Parts: sequence; C-alpha cells; structure tokens
Amino acid sequence: MMPLYFMVLEPAGPVEIVANRVVWSLAFCAILLTVMRAWKPMLAAGRNPRTVGTLTGAAVLIALNWLTYSWAVLNGHAVEAALGYFINPLVSVLLGVLVLKEKLRPLQWAAMGVGFTAVLVLALAYGNMPWIALALAFSFGFYGLVKKGIGSRVDAVSSLTIETAVLTPIAAGVMIWLSVTGAATLTSNGPGHFWLLAASGVITAVPLIFFGAAARRLPLSTVGLLQYLAPTLQFIIALAVFKEAMPPERWAGFGLVWLALVLLTVDMIGGPRRNRRLRAAAAAA
Repeated sequence: MMPLYFMVLEPAGPVEIVANRVVWSLAFCAILLTVMRAWKPMLAAGRNPRTVGTLTGAAVLIALNWLTYSWAVLNGHAVEAALGYFINPLVSVLLGVLVLKEKLRPLQWAAMGVGFTAVLVLALAYGNMPWIALALAFSFGFYGLVKKGIGSRVDAVSSLTIETAVLTPIAAGVMIWLSVTGAATLTSNGPGHFWLLAASGVITAVPLIFFGAAARRLPLSTVGLLQYLAPTLQFIIALAVFKEAMPPERWAGFGLVWLALVLLTVDMIGGPRRNRRLRAAAAAA
C-alpha cells in the first residue's frame, strides 16, 4: 500500500518524505523501547563499534532504497519500482551464493538464468537498463545481507533504532533546510498532512522490524523468496490506480521474472521433503 500512501503525501517530495521517515521512525522506536523496557540491550549494541559500523552500512543502503522508491512512485515509475522488488529475490539468492557461499540447486540455477534474461528483455523494452528497478533490488538485497550478518547479536528493534539514529542528524538537517528555504510541507499544509507525515514512523518501522527479525532466523534465499508478495500488490496498484503503461515487450520481461519466481517457489516447496530424505539417509548411514 506504500505507493498510495506516498500519493496522499503530496505535495511533499521524495527528499522530505525520506527525511520524515527517518526522524519519525526513530521517535517510534524510542517509544517502543520504552514500552518494552528494552533500552539496555540497545545501548549495549550502540557501544560496540563493529555493530554500529555494520548498521551504519545498513542505514545507508535503506536510505538509498527509500529515496529511490519515493522518487519512482511520485514520478510515474511505480511499475518499475515493483519490478525492482520482483528482482530482489533473485538478487538475494545471488548474494547468498557469492557472499555466504550458499549452494544452489538446479531449479535455483534455472531461476537465475531466466531472471538474467528478463533483465535483458526489460532493458530492450525500456530502451535502457531498468536502473530504478536494479537500484531498488540491489540496495534492499545488500540490506538483507547486512541484517543477516548481524545475526543474533542485535534484536530487530535495537537494530532499527541504531540505523535510524545514524541517519537522523542528516535527516533533521534536511528538514531544517527545507523549512528555511520554504520548501517544507510538514507544518504548512494543515494538521492532516502533518499527522500523515508523522505516521511514516510507524508505517516504516513496523515492516522493517519484522524484516530484521525474519532475516536473523531464515536463510537469505528464503527471505528473498518471500519478498515477491509486496511487489505483486504494488504492480496491481500501478496498473489499476495509477494507469501506468505496460506495452507487450514489458509484459514479456515481467513474464520472465514471474517464471523465475515460480521456479524458486517450486524449489522452496520441495525443500522440506528434500531435507527429510537427506536426514533419513544420514540416519541410515
């Protein structure tokens, strides 16, 4: 539902939206930590230079992702934004292989090949590389990789709190600059607009907290696979509500992406059965 939310926020631009998302997310996390009485583990994590350094990298990646996505939706590229999140599972699988040395099964290799072909087809369809989609896919893919690297060292709420705290000085500076130059809309478009922007803290933080919790518990390839549900809804909104164009060549490219996701889904469904066979064989041996 995020594309519809961004449209309601007009005339706020992408930069103002992202700055507000950061600041209000930190405020929401602070309230959550207080209610949960969980300040102690967050402060302990914040005193670890290695942890803070890792989460700073995550913060930069998610800020890039937010800014790209906001700009895309507000400038008539919601379809390509949805494409980025369709490609993301393939990027997550690729990073799992290249960085975490996870081994791919035949269906996963087939999905990667189909996905690569889809990107080439879409490059022809758009007349250039779908840079918005690729930027979204790789920024969030690397974000998932970083969150996976944190492992069990930091809980999801503490992790997001540190990420937003790292970004808040920059975000607050941007908000002040927009106010000084008269470009800010936070306080100039009525109380309804103010509270809609303030709600970005909850709207942003809750999904990311769930994502961080999941990334610590699941294989990166599984995390990537589950993420194609959101772009399906975003794609439907782009076509049905925003009336964005989808010529035949783009349908062909999207069709290949969906085929790759079907292959990944089939492989995931067969995973538990395959694992049971391997355990049975090991027990017999």
